[in-house]
Amino acid sequence: MIIFNSQLESRRPRQVTRQKRKRLIVMSVLACVLITFFSSGTFNHPSPARSSEGDIIVNTDNLVTLPEPYPLSKEEGENNTTAPKPRKSMKWLSFDVKPGDNLSLIFQRNKIPKPLLNEIIRMDKKDKILPKLKPGQTIKFGERDSELITIIIEIDKLSSIRFEKVGEELISRVEVIEPTLKLAAASAIIQRSLYLDGQKAGLSDSTIMQLTEIFAWDIDFALDLRPGDTFSVIYEQIYKGSEFLGDGKILAANFINRGKIKRAVRYPLESEQGTYFNQDGQAMRKAFLRTPVEYSRISSRFSLKRKHPILNKIRAHTGVDYAASLGTPVRATSDGRVKNVGWNGGYGKTIVLNHGSRYSTLYAHLARYNRKIKRGAYVKQGQIIGYVGKTGLATGPHLHYEFRLDGKHKNPLTVKFPPAKPIKQELVGDFVTLTQPFFKHLELLTLNTSNGKIASREDLYKTPETYERPSEFLN
Repeated sequence: MIIFNSQLESRRPRQVTRQKRKRLIVMSVLACVLITFFSSGTFNHPSPARSSEGDIIVNTDNLVTLPEPYPLSKEEGENNTTAPKPRKSMKWLSFDVKPGDNLSLIFQRNKIPKPLLNEIIRMDKKDKILPKLKPGQTIKFGERDSELITIIIEIDKLSSIRFEKVGEELISRVEVIEPTLKLAAASAIIQRSLYLDGQKAGLSDSTIMQLTEIFAWDIDFALDLRPGDTFSVIYEQIYKGSEFLGDGKILAANFINRGKIKRAVRYPLESEQGTYFNQDGQAMRKAFLRTPVEYSRISSRFSLKRKHPILNKIRAHTGVDYAASLGTPVRATSDGRVKNVGWNGGYGKTIVLNHGSRYSTLYAHLARYNRKIKRGAYVKQGQIIGYVGKTGLATGPHLHYEFRLDGKHKNPLTVKFPPAKPIKQELVGDFVTLTQPFFKHLELLTLNTSNGKIASREDLYKTPETYERPSEFLN
């Protein structure tokens, strides 16, 4: 058994060697065939050229540039080889808001889906983004492929709110167009009235109202104006591209009243004391307005010996009566708190305001009160507190106005008000630098007007000064 096994073990290496030898022979034959096949040029691929340094030089003459792939939609599938169709342009429909219109009526009129309206209303309840619709405003609807994509609601000429459908979601954003601001100048000599002569000089009603508000603390426009008084203004004109939108803010103004020159310039960096100051840096905004009503006539003055028109007795008239139409707004002459509001004997419907510890004012014979006026309520200077009436002992519609200092009646027409606060010391240098060119222009306009010549708009540009910070000034 031992001898037999030894013989078997001795035979196995020889068998393995023979198998390896057969494999080597087969592989050698195959290698020879492949070498012959490639060397015959069957694939006809040129051999890469080499530089003298041995680097391979690639020949790009036969290369082809492939087009950029584009994604296929799910509907088109993998076998689609046509380019995607270009998107159709947006189709716009524009509608003007009419009196009595609301969004629901406008959507219904233009067959807009109600779910879209509900979604807009839901968004507005959350974010308070919708403007109050006014006649003349424009609403635009944008469609693409017969599908409503965009809704634009005009807020004013320079701003709008856009609702846009992105997929299944509705998003909103406010869009504001930056206007172009240009300077303009106008002057006038008062011959008939401030309004009529201001309009003749080319000023809008809003600009004339701004003028009265600027000088309201120094000039009683119901009492102080005289024929021959003059005024000049430098103001903004607002453009959207080439479209004129209207007048903007007054930047500087002067008023010659009874020979006294009063000048004001806009300086918005001093917001605490208002935005208009004189040449000395004193705020135009004083503690008290001269009059609580606009453009009324004085029917009865302050007097300690006046005969009462109804009682027919000599009785002190401790205030000033301003004759005005029923319903004329009555404004608080200063910041204060409501002390009393209600019926007060012969005064009729009355409001009393406290202005600190020393000053108080009274407004009587009112037709009605502002709904916000309650005992203890805080009011701002110029805020409407009531409306002219003829309640109590009154022969006709008028406002009875009283001014009290330390509990004593003072003549509202002659009392000296607390002095205006000056501009902050740290802003004086900036104020002088920024406003000096405007005061020089006002002097030029005033000179022309005082000579009986109405200054033209071109007079504004006769001085060589330039404004280094006009955008900041105009803000």
